[in-house]
Amino acid sequence: MPPEDQPDYRMSLAAERTYLAYLRTGLALTAAGVAVAGALPHAGAEGLRRALGLALVLTGAAVFATARPRWAAVVRAMERGEPLPRSRVVAALGFVLVLAAVAAGLVVLLA
Repeated sequence: MPPEDQPDYRMSLAAERTYLAYLRTGLALTAAGVAVAGALPHAGAEGLRRALGLALVLTGAAVFATARPRWAAVVRAMERGEPLPRSRVVAALGFVLVLAAVAAGLVVLLA
């Protein structure tokens, strides 16, 4: 049992796993953006593919940029015994992914 002034180590490990999931998500979005923009150069709808690829790469970069501060805020809240901070990234990421899916559907239709 941890001392009263320290958070449960299981919660710390869970926060670390979440941080690593943010990094994996950012990497996957970046790789998907590069693949969409660069793969199948003769598939058509080049402008739309490039825009979709750029949006995915930028979304991946945003996830990378927010991962460490989010992890630090969660750890700080646990150490202080405060409620965990809400994440705005999740809603924004969902919105961007829906837009990406719609754009991907347009690429398929236009190709």
